[in-house]
Amino acid sequence: MRSGKSIRKEQVAHTLIGNHNAHVRTAYTIINVPRFCHEKGYTIDIAQQIVTQMAHGDYAAVEQHLAGFIKPLLPVEALRASWQGIEQQVGALQEQGKTSVVQTPQGLVQVVTCVFERARLDVNITLNDAGEIVALTITPVGTVQQQVNATYEPPSYAQPERFHEQEVQIGHGRWVLPGTLSIPQGEGPFAAVLLVHGSGPQDRDETLPPNKPFRDLAWGLASQGITVLRYEKRTKVYTAQLASERDTLTVKEEVLDDALEAVTLLREQPKIDAQQIFVLGHSLGGYLAPRIGAADPQIRGLIILAGSARPFEEVILDQMTYVLSLSMPDPVVRQQQLAVLKQQAELVKDPTRLPTAKASDLPLGVPAAYWLDLNAYQPEQVAQTLKQPMLFLLGGSDYQVTQEDFQIWQDALAGCSDVQFLLYPGLSHLFMPVEGGQKATPATYTVAGHVAEEVVNEIGSWIKRYSRFSPT
Repeated sequence: MRSGKSIRKEQVAHTLIGNHNAHVRTAYTIINVPRFCHEKGYTIDIAQQIVTQMAHGDYAAVEQHLAGFIKPLLPVEALRASWQGIEQQVGALQEQGKTSVVQTPQGLVQVVTCVFERARLDVNITLNDAGEIVALTITPVGTVQQQVNATYEPPSYAQPERFHEQEVQIGHGRWVLPGTLSIPQGEGPFAAVLLVHGSGPQDRDETLPPNKPFRDLAWGLASQGITVLRYEKRTKVYTAQLASERDTLTVKEEVLDDALEAVTLLREQPKIDAQQIFVLGHSLGGYLAPRIGAADPQIRGLIILAGSARPFEEVILDQMTYVLSLSMPDPVVRQQQLAVLKQQAELVKDPTRLPTAKASDLPLGVPAAYWLDLNAYQPEQVAQTLKQPMLFLLGGSDYQVTQEDFQIWQDALAGCSDVQFLLYPGLSHLFMPVEGGQKATPATYTVAGHVAEEVVNEIGSWIKRYSRFSPT
């Protein structure tokens, strides 16, 4: 970029590694307890040191600060390419300015404001208790704080006067979770839909600052006369408690048990038609939706938003190949850096070695129990056995779940009359518009938006269509 030209936000918002990748979020929940150092000065010193090392080209030293599960994904060459790409746009680092600490849904972020030759940018670093980097981004000044402070502006299709909200508790005993019911005005009984999150320690709104896709869906569908239940994920509420169970944790504990408890809660509500309860799963929730439907055949129907169908380790490898291509254009170098992740993925596929494999030898450091459980699950095959109607939706600009996944679902369910597939060009993994309709990037998620109205309307129409008929 030449001096004097304005610098657009999307040109400098650059994710080196962080929580934008859905499957990275899952691994982070399992292997790292997000308790961040309370010694603020200590973490600030580390953050400033990391920036200094980047500026001096000491990328090997920065690599040593990375948490173990990130190291295979962010090698020295990726760090060098990312930092040099920033310098090509805004010039060399002149000095470090103010360093602040911002509390975000993902944890405490150390924000180092840096003065480059042609711009001021924030280097945002999230550390775990051991002082290791678990997230690293470079953004325009104030971006993290603005995202945290952003006030939710309802989408135009949400009409708050048409519904009210009620706080509820899901489950019993050790894992009680807080949730929110969005209930249409009127006597009912209403059809209802449960929203099941993507990967990681998600809140009830599936917040990815500044966006809240699950609140968009809940308010949009409740405005159309459909009750919606959303809730805090177990890995969000009980992160510390789950740390002691990391070696045995599977998606049963992470997702399935709580989703089934939430369906039970819906059936108990007086204004809900117990025979007209639907489940909407997004990302990981969509991948697991057939498993939820099989566990409770009385669920009226399943809605799969950007649900992958390929083996999980292949999805992770595909995502990281793309993300690294954004900062590491040389395919030879990129393949060298992906070699470790490929070896880890191959280990997942080896039934003789996987049961005794160390977590550090597996993708993203996720323990073997998690992979053994997923290896026994073929989502498209389970879907073939279900009697419930299903609606599949995918954004055409999604880089996390792709049309390859969509085609697997379509091939497996080609003979089913009550299954529908909808592809939305130009929408991201969050079903929000991508500028120019191009393939999304991690930076796409930092742009404020709402779930597209056409998506909400189609989901609402589909639920109403099937809830007119009694389940067979």
